[in-house]
Amino acid sequence: MSDSSGPEPPSFLGRLLYGGTLLYMAIDGFRHNEKRVEIARDRGVPLPELMVPLATGMLLVATLGLVLWAWPVVAALLVVLFFLSTTPAIHPFWELEGKERNDNKINFLKNVALTGAAIVFLDEALGEDDDAVGEE
Repeated sequence: MSDSSGPEPPSFLGRLLYGGTLLYMAIDGFRHNEKRVEIARDRGVPLPELMVPLATGMLLVATLGLVLWAWPVVAALLVVLFFLSTTPAIHPFWELEGKERNDNKINFLKNVALTGAAIVFLDEALGEDDDAVGEE
């Protein structure tokens, strides 16, 4: 399912693997909403009772868009927005110590990698031949 005026979608298997991971994260977020709200509140996120399910819903919808390649530019941008807004707020490993620091650093770096993949999907959806940094 793609926009007929857009470029060919990237690998369905790749989108399915990436999307499966993000769908799991979103579903898990809804299943453990109260815990996520508590973490967000402890981290100083404003209006956590509203922002946490809103961000989780945005991730769910955007992920479906990427997997189905429906409005892929919007979908990829929303995934990037999700990670850029949540990762530093929820996983500030630089402020923590010991095991909590290590656990948050792992999640922070995982989210950086997932953000990078979303940027690759965005690049594909835009149909760009060169990446933003410039290919040799």
